Order: sequence, then C-alpha cells, then structure tokens
Amino acid sequence: MKIVVAHNRYRQAQPSGENTIVDAEIAQLRAAGVEVLPFIRSSDEIPTMPKTAKALLPISPIYAPRAQQDLSRLLTEHKPDVLHLHNPYPLLSPWVVRTAHRHGVPVVQTVHNYRQVCSSGVYFRDGAICQDCKGRTLGVPAIRNRCYRGSTVQSALMAATLAVHRPTWRSVDRFIALTSQIAEHLREYGIPADRIVVKPNGIPDPGRPAPLGEGFFYLGRLSPEKGLGLLLDAWRRHPDGALGPLRIAGDGELRHLAEQAAAERSDVTYLGSLDRDGVRAVMAQSAVVIAASLWHDVLPTVVIEAMASGRPVLGTDLGGIPYLVGADDPAGAVGWVVPADPAAMAAALPVAAAGAAALSAPARLRYERTFHPDVVTKRLIDVYAGLRGGIRS
Repeated sequence: MKIVVAHNRYRQAQPSGENTIVDAEIAQLRAAGVEVLPFIRSSDEIPTMPKTAKALLPISPIYAPRAQQDLSRLLTEHKPDVLHLHNPYPLLSPWVVRTAHRHGVPVVQTVHNYRQVCSSGVYFRDGAICQDCKGRTLGVPAIRNRCYRGSTVQSALMAATLAVHRPTWRSVDRFIALTSQIAEHLREYGIPADRIVVKPNGIPDPGRPAPLGEGFFYLGRLSPEKGLGLLLDAWRRHPDGALGPLRIAGDGELRHLAEQAAAERSDVTYLGSLDRDGVRAVMAQSAVVIAASLWHDVLPTVVIEAMASGRPVLGTDLGGIPYLVGADDPAGAVGWVVPADPAAMAAALPVAAAGAAALSAPARLRYERTFHPDVVTKRLIDVYAGLRGGIRS
C-alpha cells in the first residue's frame, strides 16, 4: 500500500499537537509496512520565500498553484493508493483534494479542528465559545470580528476560502473524525454518515509507567482557549501547598499569568517550553494531568500522553476530553470532567489529588486498548483499504 500524507506544518513558534500527531502517524504507518510519501509544507518557509511567491500567499488558501504542480508530479510518478490530508492551510490549499481526484486518487482527511465552518478553526472568540458562522454560506461574523489572525482582510480571505471549498470538502472520500463530537460536526456540515469514520489519534508507547508522583501537571499552549486562567483561578481558592505542587509547561501569550502565579506561590512552578524528554520527566514527577480547555478542544494530545504514562486526567467537559477519559462510562472513567468554571474546578482538585492512585493503572489500560499505535494504525490501514482502487463513485 502506498499513501501520500499531505500536511502544512504549523510554525515551530506555535506548539502544535497536530504536527506531533502527523509525525507519529507517518512513523507508525511505516513501521506497519506502509509506503508513505510525505507531501509536507511548513509555515516556517514563508519568511524565506521569494517575493513572487509571497505575492501569491493571499490566494494560496483558495488555490496554491505551486503545491498543485508539485502534487501532480508526485501522483503521476508514484501512483499512490490514497492521499491522506491533514492541515491544508496556507500553503497547500484544499485544492489538493481536487488535484488528487483528477489523478484518480481517493482522499482521506483527518479533521483536527472546525475549519470547515470556523475561520479560526476553534469555535472560540473573545474568551468564550462562538459558533456565529455555523450554518452561514459566508462567515460574515468572522470578517467583522477579525477572527483569522486579527486581520479583517485575512479573515475575509479565509471566509471566502471556506465558502469556495464547501463543494471540495463534500467531495472527500472518507473523513476521519477524532471523536464522536467531530463526527456530529461533519454530519451537520452535510457529510453523509457513511463517509465518516471515528478513529482517535495514538501516540508512541513511552513504556512502563513510572511510579505515581505528586501534584498536578498542566502542559499546553498558554493561550486563552486552553484555560490556564481558569486553572489558576481555581488553584488560588486553596491555601498554598494544600494540593501539592502545580507544574506548568508551555508558552504563549498568557505566559505572564504562569510567571505571576509562580512568583506569588511556593506550590506553583513555571517550566517554560519542554522537549519530549522534559515532558516525560515532569509527567513522572506528577500524579494528575490537567486539561482545562475553554473551547471544544478536539483531541488534546496531552490527555493521551497522560494515560500512556498511567496518569489520570482532570479536565473540563468540553470537546474531546470526556471521550478521551471515558466519562460516558462511569465504571471505566480514568479521570474527572467538570464544567469550565473555576468553582467546579476548585472543588475537583482535592478529589483528583486523593483519587489519582486508584486510576493510574486503569488510565494506562485505556491507552493500551484504545490509543496505542498498534490499535489506531490498524484502524487507519483499514480505512485506506476500504478506498483502495479508486475514488468514491
């Protein structure tokens, strides 16, 4: 089996679980004997582009001519069975779906966000969940509120891209929804249920979990929708030291909140950005991982990393977090979910601290059964096999 994996990498300065997942998925497929042909572009390339290429950037989300030419050559030379698309913006464009179909190659897309509808992709604006563009032909609210990169012009271009490519998305042969909530999002968008497969991401097995540490670990982009402010509000409702240590890792526009909390309290440590080894080391020192998202976070990788390390999760009841921790099965839940409210989070913190040991082994077991590479890679290959031989009729 020969698969083209197409992905526009997010900038290195913008930590991306999606980049990590794509890299891991390529490695897992190759380990399973699949021939993978990466068709990768990176937003880090943009500053070094020649002036002529930069001049075309505003239209590239709609149609990226260089990417289509390069993809056509790749498809002609290698004749792959399937093209698997992740993020197309801004250097690939959804037009790669049409290019693949023109060559008779079926297309799978993993849906990592809500960008079929939402210009920012997160259904989140001004500190709150926003779905104002849902059901609209053109996302005028996104333009009015400058939802894409804080620019009216760029927001208008992205809104136009989403309108132009509505038929493109509806022509995709198979969508991989990371959770049942994303599957519902796609059905509401008009995708038939028989073209949607629910398959979560997996991450490499870090090995046997270390003995449970103490305290809590928050790892993520320090941006409003990730809920650092919610967590710190809840944390401050307890006396200094009452819950054990809180370790915060990541970077972003709310970094000052983490630094301020660490300066104010002896039980808060801000670690900055960490590499993979650093994350694993801090995970081993901790007992509970926190996912405090304020948006419908599709499938936060940190939750899967926590379970792989035998750490239960305390999260909000939004997006994919309840699905990840098995909250729909009270007998099998490997964490706690609460409303995105400081009082609810504050009440849950001591409960999680006291109950972590009992959920450590079940968390690891849930990872092995649902999110281990051997499990998710087989499911992905089954998706490819179902499309092998041609595009959807």
